[in-house]
Amino acid sequence: MVFIVAEIGINHNGSMEIAKKLIDIASSAGCDAVKFQKRDIEKVYSKKVLDSPRDSPWGTTTREQKLGLEFSEKQYGEIDRYCKKKKISWYLSCWDVGSQIKMRKFKTKYNKVASAMLLHTKLLETIAEEKKHTFISTGMSTLKDISNAIKIFKDYECPFELMHSHSAYPMPIEEANLKVIQTLQKKFKCDVGYSGHESGSYLVCLAAVMLGATSIERHITLDRTLYGSDQAASLEPEGLFRMVRDIRDLDTILGDGKKRIWDSELPAQKKLREIFT
Repeated sequence: MVFIVAEIGINHNGSMEIAKKLIDIASSAGCDAVKFQKRDIEKVYSKKVLDSPRDSPWGTTTREQKLGLEFSEKQYGEIDRYCKKKKISWYLSCWDVGSQIKMRKFKTKYNKVASAMLLHTKLLETIAEEKKHTFISTGMSTLKDISNAIKIFKDYECPFELMHSHSAYPMPIEEANLKVIQTLQKKFKCDVGYSGHESGSYLVCLAAVMLGATSIERHITLDRTLYGSDQAASLEPEGLFRMVRDIRDLDTILGDGKKRIWDSELPAQKKLREIFT
């Protein structure tokens, strides 16, 4: 069955109330997990970037904007308790080694390598040594980049799954290039999912499942017009419910690939082939 992840990311806009509403929606829709992200902005961004002007609900610099979107360890403790209450898994993509180590306290079942961090060797090693099933996004990356990352996870004997992805927000639909899913499956002989950043429609996700994607990750939001760089590339609640419903239907329709004669065919078999038997 396709593993479906509702990517909350930073679409909570620093609000625990919004985060909990999005968890509720993901749980009600039938998602398998929700995902957040954690980063020490002083380690992820340069001082020049952080000091640059940027208007936001939290201030007039990029630093204030980035800090406004970060949950603390205490807040993630609240998320951990809430997800357990709602009986839905949660995990994070950490963008720096320190954050990855700090988040270990929550003992989440999965890890995620964000496309932006695929070349961060030390972070990949820190993640791989945990030996949790890890989803590895491949946006902005060459086959060589992906191969180097895979080697780290194999060296640490850490289970992993690649995710075909495109790192524009939103992604131009003509650049989805979903056949890369099969390219990655063939080259690396591993499971490959799809992490989508397209605007509005979930058609690309359904096509990805048809091409053999083993997992689907999709950003969700309460309202695509809310403040934030990821909101426009997200699904609103109704879209998420429909996407999960349709993917589950596809799971059933695609079946297991084993040729068989179904019990429901037997009356027709008896009637239409009686003359030959």
